[in-house]
Formats: sequence, C-alpha cells, structure tokens
Amino acid sequence: MSKLKKIILAGLLLATTIVLNRFLSIKTPILVISFSYMPIMLSAIILGPWLTMLISGFADLIGALLFPFGAYFVGYTISAILSGLIYGLFLYHKNKISNKKFIFNLIISTLLVLIICNGLLNTLWIYITTKEAVFVIMPTRIIKQLIMLPIQVVSIYFIDLGLRKLKVYDSFYEVEDDNDN
Repeated sequence: MSKLKKIILAGLLLATTIVLNRFLSIKTPILVISFSYMPIMLSAIILGPWLTMLISGFADLIGALLFPFGAYFVGYTISAILSGLIYGLFLYHKNKISNKKFIFNLIISTLLVLIICNGLLNTLWIYITTKEAVFVIMPTRIIKQLIMLPIQVVSIYFIDLGLRKLKVYDSFYEVEDDNDN
C-alpha cells in the first residue's frame, strides 16, 4: 500500500474513532460504552501496530482536548496507545490468513485489551482522577468487560468477513513496488 493510501486511511480511521468515542457513546464517570474499538481494530488489521498506536493515541488526545469529558489525564492516552499496540500485534496480517487464526488472534487481543487496558489500567486511572473506591466501581466495570467481549469479537469478525468477501483487503495487500516507498 502506498504511503498516501496509508495516510488517508489513517486519517479516516482517526476521525471515525473520535466521532464514535466522543459523540456516539454512553458515558458515566466510571463507565464508557462505545463502538470506537471498530476503527481501531480495522486499523490494526490493515495498517499494523505502529500506525494503530498513533491513531488510538491521537484519537484520545484530540478527543480529550477538543471535546473533553472531564479533565485530561495522560493515563487514558497510555491505555489507548497500549490497546492499539495489542490489537496491531495480534490482528495485523500482511497476507491473507485463515479464519481460525484470525478468530483466535481476535479473541486473544480483545481479552488482553479488555483485561489489561480497560479492566486494570483504566480502573486505576479512574481511581486516581476521581478517588472512587476501586471495590465500588470494579463490579460494574467487570460486567461491562464481560458483555463487551462477545460483542467486539462477533462484530469485528463479521466486519472482517464482509470486507474479505467484498475483496476490500486485496487493494491493501497488493505487492508493494519500489514506487510506493
């Protein structure tokens, strides 16, 4: 894929992430329900871990600065960047991969992000910023993560399946020539 295609796609996914997270989500002081994982996971599949880290980090930073929900705290940006890295490492495939391997990688990456980033780190950031008792907020956050696991896995699987059937990925996985660098 040419650098220009990557930049354009990254910009579109970044903007989509901000809109889904800041405008089309349900937010409470201890819980956020959003579909902003979709463009991040698509970025991971198509663009890889490094661009996905940038997209998720910038989406959090830009969203927090332009459309704040409370005071900005760098911990949430760290969680977003780590989520992008995890998704990118597990979901990126330069060539076509089997459905079994994709599903396995999708489940593992989603579990890691939901446990490490959303369950542990974001709960720590909430505790630091709001001084809410961890034992009070943890049950609600655990239930949310358990509900989101199958939703994320199934939704991304079917989006990926649809994109494969439409052969959308074929233009991204073309063999790069020297002019694309």
